[in-house]
Amino acid sequence: MSQNDCSHDYPHILRVLTLSRRLTRPSDDPTLITLSALLHDIADAKYIPANSTTHATPKSFLLSVSCPASIAAAVDTICSHVSYSKEIKNPARVQEVLKVYPELAVVQDADRLDAIGAVGIGRCFAFGGAMKRVGGLKGCVDHFGEKLMRLEGMMKTELGRELAGERTRRVREFERWWREELGEVEVKEGDKEKKWDVEDSYEGFENV
Repeated sequence: MSQNDCSHDYPHILRVLTLSRRLTRPSDDPTLITLSALLHDIADAKYIPANSTTHATPKSFLLSVSCPASIAAAVDTICSHVSYSKEIKNPARVQEVLKVYPELAVVQDADRLDAIGAVGIGRCFAFGGAMKRVGGLKGCVDHFGEKLMRLEGMMKTELGRELAGERTRRVREFERWWREELGEVEVKEGDKEKKWDVEDSYEGFENV
């Protein structure tokens, strides 16, 4: 993971770990949650070369440090189903895993909470820049609606839903600011509605 950009780096892992601990319920296995939070991005396909055959997986790493096979297998299964895109493609499979490992809900929610709010906005732009997202900055903002603002409805823990609500409001507010500054939305000036136009910003500069 040392080669990852700052949207999926070690501080991201620590934030997911902290959020996971906050979301953990009395019935959850804290060992599975801690290990899954720490290792959930270790085999992220976005950062693995297409022909790589030597990258580590959560299971292979844990077995290499003498972790019991049953725990390694459970963590591997949880980590393999944290992904948003995998859930979109096969939601039924995620539900099956949740029945066996309810801890998946905690790690999923924690990872998704880090994708929204102020931190999530920063990560979105960081990832877009690193991967040269189509559309540049606009492509990053478009991603808010394509994914980030959908995450609130996918939260599985009660506290996760609560926290996601506030973080999603922050994303919506940032998007509104963005549209305002580009003159794409109506903005209020006093009691008067007006369309802010980019050309207005040059008024008075003609003779400078």
